[in-house]
Amino acid sequence: MKRRSLIHLLIFSLIMVGCQHSQGQKPENWTADQLIEPSALAQTLQANKELPVIISVGPGAIIPHSIDIGMTENEKNLEKFKEVLSKLPKSTNIVVYCGCCPFAHCPNVRPAIDVLQKLKFTNYHLLNLPNNIKADWISKGYPQVK
Repeated sequence: MKRRSLIHLLIFSLIMVGCQHSQGQKPENWTADQLIEPSALAQTLQANKELPVIISVGPGAIIPHSIDIGMTENEKNLEKFKEVLSKLPKSTNIVVYCGCCPFAHCPNVRPAIDVLQKLKFTNYHLLNLPNNIKADWISKGYPQVK
């Protein structure tokens, strides 16, 4: 149990370091309809049916079945994100998430959403983590990568 707590502390620390590097961000480039609630994604994961393509665009992939892109504020990771998307049909059900910090400060979700919009994807969602991954996912006991 101590090991798991240490891992969570390490992940949270990495997330917070990422937040310290971010400044005020552009306005939100997603709509309320494009948000998916953590509880809904957790239920989908537990049912293990019709899973979306889940993409972590932040400092670490915590959610099972996630593709770990890395922080998309980094151009190299943004290119990696585009490469992953290039292999998917435009109608693919995609969920992106970061969770490094509150949406208002997140340096990663806006570039990811920009790419999805520019590439004309039609069925993407942003995981609604308004505070951070620890508060909005981990502390609620939702599934995590072990």
